Amino acid sequence: MNWQPNRALPLSLSKQIVHWMTEQIENGEWPIGTKLPPQRKLALSFGVNRSTLQEALDELKANGLFSSKTGSATYVSNDSWNVLVRQKQTNWQKYIETSIHKSNFQTIQLINEFEQDDSVIRLGTGELSPSLLPSSAIHASLSGLNLDGKTIGYSSPQGSLSLRQAICSYVQKRGIITSPENICIVSGALQALQLISLGLLEAGSIVLQDRFSYLNSIHTFQSFGMQLYGLSEHHYTMDMIQRIRRKRQAILYTIPTLHNPTGSCMTTQQKKELYTLCESAQLPIIEDDVYFELLFEEESEPAGPAMKALDETGGVLYIGSVSKTLSPGLRIGWVIASIPVIQRLADIKMQMDYGSSAISQQIVEHWLRTGLYEGHIKGLRTELQRRAEWMDSLLQQHFQAIASWEKPKGGFYIWLKFHEPIVTTALFMQLLKNKVLINPGYIYAADDAHHIRLSFAYGSDAELEQGLDILYQQAVLQLNKHR
Repeated sequence: MNWQPNRALPLSLSKQIVHWMTEQIENGEWPIGTKLPPQRKLALSFGVNRSTLQEALDELKANGLFSSKTGSATYVSNDSWNVLVRQKQTNWQKYIETSIHKSNFQTIQLINEFEQDDSVIRLGTGELSPSLLPSSAIHASLSGLNLDGKTIGYSSPQGSLSLRQAICSYVQKRGIITSPENICIVSGALQALQLISLGLLEAGSIVLQDRFSYLNSIHTFQSFGMQLYGLSEHHYTMDMIQRIRRKRQAILYTIPTLHNPTGSCMTTQQKKELYTLCESAQLPIIEDDVYFELLFEEESEPAGPAMKALDETGGVLYIGSVSKTLSPGLRIGWVIASIPVIQRLADIKMQMDYGSSAISQQIVEHWLRTGLYEGHIKGLRTELQRRAEWMDSLLQQHFQAIASWEKPKGGFYIWLKFHEPIVTTALFMQLLKNKVLINPGYIYAADDAHHIRLSFAYGSDAELEQGLDILYQQAVLQLNKHR
């Protein structure tokens, strides 16, 4: 062996030996089963001490290229060629496992996958049935849009000025008085949360939320080193907030109206109390208000003003969207906040996608300005209420002895609570085998085994009846096993 490592190179001697020996195997100089000279002889040939050689051999053995038994010689491994082939291939799994964004829970990945299967009854999906989307009316409204070259180009950082002006007028019904400068158009509420996590919070921040929370089913905040902390039934106190946050940065996430997944609504008084508490604690608030338009009794007490309407210090970040009402495919939502916050979110959004769809923004503006949107909401609310009553009647027929629930005030969901802890992955998988897809409570609170989020917004009457019948049968089987 005439080769020796080059001491002038920045690469360590042992690493150079590893590379050289690997090349001998790759080039066919050392075929499978080749016996290496004794270590003393090799070390002398390479001009290194035995500890350096041993370090190199240990790495090659760990990589699967060499093998040896205690007290015996070292050989080129029988699997060395397979190892080399694998080493030449990019190890994407390692990239995936070490990436910043966390993978979602297996249950949620299955939900996302099987929601695309038309043969599956979707009992928990947070989406309107295609039959409830005004597709024909949206198509017809396209003729009224000004789709010239400028208006269908890239959007401005904060989004279409005319759409933001329309939103200013529209949110007055929530008691919110704002200006276009305080609005950023986003690609749905989920992107708003992503922008907030990336643009306003530091790693290690605390995100306070309700015990059962939509945030637990995504990793928008967790993937960037933030901790979610659930509190039960809006039981927030100054002492609790201070104990949880200590000196760390913190923010509160809440859905005061038609909460996801429970469907609960805060009263106006509860909103005022929570806002006052957070203002005193200097705790910013994310108010997610994407369901408020779907309250069945629009003028009832739970509708009230938005929490943002109480905001005099800029501490509330308000999120709205048309994904739950007009079309999720338009991907249009908005954030209302103080100007520095909006400018920050707009800057990050431009770095991510260079603005929301200009055509979608024009459609939403047209629907807001012409009254088409409010007319559609009125009819949608009526149909959702009919569906809610249908699901409630089906539950009363079968589930009264084994579960409890509240009649929905609006939105999409009924939060079904079983008397026994039977809502497990086993129940989820068994229902999936029977072509029924549910949203189990444990995706909203990891320790929950009692709840299912049922949706009356997607399935037909017949599908809801069939799906709930299968759910009841499987629930009874689980109850019998549990007892």
